[in-house]
Amino acid sequence: MILPASIQEVNDTAKIEDVVGDFVNLKRRGANYSGLCPFHNEKTPSFNVNPARNIFKCFGCGKAGDPITFVMEHEQVSYVEAVRYLAKKYRIELKETEYTDQQREAQRELDSLYLVNQFAHDYFQQQLFETDRGKSVGLAYFKQRGFREETMRNFGLGFTQNEWDGLLNTAKRAGYNPDLLKKLGLLTQSERDFFRDRVMFSIHNLTGKVIAFAGRIMNKDPKQPKYINSPETEIYLKSKVLYGMFQAKKAIRQFDECLLVEGYTDVISLHQAGIENVVASSGTALTPDQIRLIKRFTPNIRFVYDGDAAGIKAALRGLDLALEEDMDVRLVLLPNQEDPDSFVQRVGADAFKEYLVENGKDIVQFEAELLLKEAGNDPTKRAGVLGQIAKTIAKIRNPLRRDEYLKVTRQLLAVDEGKLLHEVNRQVKQDLEKQQKLHGATPNWDENEDSSEQEMPRSRPQVQEQTISIGDEFQEKDLIRVLVHFGDEMYDAEHKVTVAQFIWLNIQDVVSEFDNAFYRRVLEESMGQAQQGVALNHGFFLQHKEADIRQLAANLLSSPYEFSEGWEKRREILLNQKMPEVNFQIDANLVIKQLKLRKIGRIIRQNQEKIKTNPEDLMDLLRLDQRLKEMRNSLAKELGMVVV
Repeated sequence: MILPASIQEVNDTAKIEDVVGDFVNLKRRGANYSGLCPFHNEKTPSFNVNPARNIFKCFGCGKAGDPITFVMEHEQVSYVEAVRYLAKKYRIELKETEYTDQQREAQRELDSLYLVNQFAHDYFQQQLFETDRGKSVGLAYFKQRGFREETMRNFGLGFTQNEWDGLLNTAKRAGYNPDLLKKLGLLTQSERDFFRDRVMFSIHNLTGKVIAFAGRIMNKDPKQPKYINSPETEIYLKSKVLYGMFQAKKAIRQFDECLLVEGYTDVISLHQAGIENVVASSGTALTPDQIRLIKRFTPNIRFVYDGDAAGIKAALRGLDLALEEDMDVRLVLLPNQEDPDSFVQRVGADAFKEYLVENGKDIVQFEAELLLKEAGNDPTKRAGVLGQIAKTIAKIRNPLRRDEYLKVTRQLLAVDEGKLLHEVNRQVKQDLEKQQKLHGATPNWDENEDSSEQEMPRSRPQVQEQTISIGDEFQEKDLIRVLVHFGDEMYDAEHKVTVAQFIWLNIQDVVSEFDNAFYRRVLEESMGQAQQGVALNHGFFLQHKEADIRQLAANLLSSPYEFSEGWEKRREILLNQKMPEVNFQIDANLVIKQLKLRKIGRIIRQNQEKIKTNPEDLMDLLRLDQRLKEMRNSLAKELGMVVV
């Protein structure tokens, strides 16, 4: 584990404008910088970098945070990996705590697996580029496919000889444990090389580490599979990996679309042609985890498959998965006898891109046209088409998108809108029942009610920031704002009382009445840390272990507005009050009084309800009512408000 002091050194050293500037073209705007957001597609800059507070904030998509958060989000890596990235950038030597024996052993084994795979990767490349047979067979094969050496090295292509123990003997001489090679599937249990006489494809994780291999046979042997792959291990779960994602992730985010193809060579050829936002499912059926991996970078996916029956089936298999994840899906089928590799090499990158645009079909519309073509004029088959399309549309979570598909499908099938809606709702009901049964819940459906009258489930909106406040949430959030901005400032220097301590002393009697559980948790957790001597400064919140607190702090510390430099002098304006950053005593007083006034008002209403229903405690409740109203009226007077 990295020591907190080292993490703090990284935070203190890393400059947000430098870190973001490695990926975004920034332009100075007053004291800050702005640029096009790298997290969503935009034409007008809404991405703001604040060097004074060392944070970034996009006022379009809501992403915000400090340098570590930016690296985590942009490179899709863990917190620890982001810290290591910045430490390397700023040449900071990280200090780490001692692991327990068990932790140390587990970490050592994981590190060893990556090291052994990297060794195998280097061995396969050496065999490809530096041996006679590697050059005459493996290198000749890749060159025949049109791959340049730079591309081969970038994707980790290699070759393995037709030997039983070439890798094994080389690994032993280098001091590697054969047991680790077995665990990774590089050796069989009888200690023979698993990959023999094959060209090799390295498979990387998101950070670029080699986690597995695939080998394509060179000699035509009907008894041998064309491709063989590494088995699943602690570092390789096939269902969670997409081939080429490491090389493609930046382009996918840049173009806000992911091209999904079927084969390794398809990915490599397109990437070499300059079409870099492309990945492959590595010859396996598409999985929900792979779809979610794509969604981390873009909601738009375009299937680019062969135009034969197998390609069509492969596309339709992934349809429901993509729609269930609320992806915007389009399908491009290539001309007969073409795959992405052969097609891009024949027509070139520009023509290939034009083909994608001109031939991209909405995948639900494509499915409807395909099924109608197969059904012909058979009324029974056409009725089945309605059921199949309804089943597909029911997978779509976004209600607006689902409505659009309903309109298009109704026109294609020439059916009554009510009939189609009834069929879709019936399928939605069945899907819900299946999900609820899987989770042990009882479906909440009225068996006597026609399913066509049921409202289709609405997808829960994914918002970056809370935009609607309920009850006193606005005042609660404002209190947290003051805490985040000024928590460690000295409210009363004489008695050494910080703003955070002042807030807690004056608000703890109404904390239980908070409407927003998240704000209450932030307040209580922060106060607990403060009592242990932790300074509640910006860094405490921006570097918090919980992502939602980091995001909240970045949002509260960011503003789309700023004072331009020297505006007072240019306009000869004399400020009659302090700037916000030094006005925290008044700010803290005001927000506490406003919040307490609302909470006391609520307690008064609750107490008055008790007066009506608890005659045995009437006198005590009346005395409490009088005391509460005195407190309310005093606060209102201080705030200059009139209580009605």
